[in-house]
Amino acid sequence: MAAKKEKPAQTNAAVNRRARFNYEIGQTFEAGIALSGSEVKSLRQGHSNIADSYAGEKGGELWLYNAYIPEYLQANRFQHETRRPRKLLLHKREIYKLSGAVEREGKTLVPLKIYFNDRGRAKVELALATGKKLHDKRETSKKRDWAREKARVLRDRG
Repeated sequence: MAAKKEKPAQTNAAVNRRARFNYEIGQTFEAGIALSGSEVKSLRQGHSNIADSYAGEKGGELWLYNAYIPEYLQANRFQHETRRPRKLLLHKREIYKLSGAVEREGKTLVPLKIYFNDRGRAKVELALATGKKLHDKRETSKKRDWAREKARVLRDRG
């Protein structure tokens, strides 16, 4: 009897590493993303970039702007635009909640990562974030350096 292969729970296609440095991350949401076939194939190759991207509300829907998904070379004439706006799939109540927080509280919708869930669907992890000031970024850097130095000292002492 052949044993079933277990699929990995999550495979990251793109991660926004600068988001945690530039923003104070609040509540996170999982959203689906409407993609064409060549975009899915390109995401699976893992060469996409969401460092400069953001989400915004337009016409009662949420859209992901400025996310770079490169062209899939084997797609011939069925290519996609690399930085086109992509529709995010959320429930109406979640869309109202997020767009309200952006308008009332001045928050930003930042994508933290694009990944494939265990069913093979492309998902985006969005966060309601507040931009950090320069002194906050310095403080974060100091804390990170101190934690690294502390771990080094403890490791050396045994």
